[in-house]
Amino acid sequence: MTMPPEFDRIARYFRPLAGPGGLDLLDDAALIDPPAGRQIVIAADAMVEGVHFLPDDPPDLVARKLLRTNLSDLAAMGAEPLGYLTTISVRRDTPEAWFAAFSAGLAADQQQFGLNLLGGDCTSTPGPVSLSLTILGHVAPGQAVRRIGARPGDEIWVSGTIGDGALGLMAATGEIDDPDGFLADRYRLPQPRLGLARPDLVRACLDVSDGLVQDLGHLCRAGQVGAQVFAPALPRSKAAQRFGDEVLGLCLTGGDDYELLMAVGPRDAPALATHARALGIKVSRIGMFTQGAPVVRVLDARGATMALPRGGWSHF
Repeated sequence: MTMPPEFDRIARYFRPLAGPGGLDLLDDAALIDPPAGRQIVIAADAMVEGVHFLPDDPPDLVARKLLRTNLSDLAAMGAEPLGYLTTISVRRDTPEAWFAAFSAGLAADQQQFGLNLLGGDCTSTPGPVSLSLTILGHVAPGQAVRRIGARPGDEIWVSGTIGDGALGLMAATGEIDDPDGFLADRYRLPQPRLGLARPDLVRACLDVSDGLVQDLGHLCRAGQVGAQVFAPALPRSKAAQRFGDEVLGLCLTGGDDYELLMAVGPRDAPALATHARALGIKVSRIGMFTQGAPVVRVLDARGATMALPRGGWSHF
């Protein structure tokens, strides 16, 4: 009896990605044993063609972005990766080369970040391509870093550089010049900052996916604090700096950076900087949490409140 195409593709492209808990993808569910004395962390994200990635983006990079955006959620909670499940909905005429490249992208990042496929589903759709991934990680019990926890007087720190994701989308669509492809690469291939948000150093954290100002607002509402961001302190890559302050508002609100946004006590800031250097991750202090209403104010070089073009990305 001939194997149906769906199961043939699972066997050919995805079974090699499965770890022991995935049971060779022969069953309807996975079996996992979390590390002894650890608490499970679960997160899920979806990506839709034309919304979260471009129709002509290479399939291997689409797969890696799907996995890395979820790894970024684990990083924000101070968790270590364990495994993942993914659901893939593609058009019936999707060529075998797409599946081969997509699974190769997952394999590359599985090796880099130390996790395996546990299962999922493959279905057909008239379009667009829709992808989802559920990731499992683990932390010491009670040691997950959450959004709640920022206090007045805490410093606001970010990892990496901000604004490359939004500019990278413009570069990928040909709206701006990107001679070396740096910005487009930053859009297509986020860098999850695993290991940075240690619970003894970071009081509250999330990753910047919907825009720094909007995501900072989530930390403010969770902690019932305000925030002041000093715009000149915003870390921008050399590629982003080429466009000057004309794109500063976009960098503050554009999203897709997947850098960590952290509340750090002043006494812990030097230790965070030392820890980040040991990981090879750039970190920058960009402002402070304040007493009062959960409102984010962005100040220019003169200390005046900046008017921003929008608050951030909206999913609806």
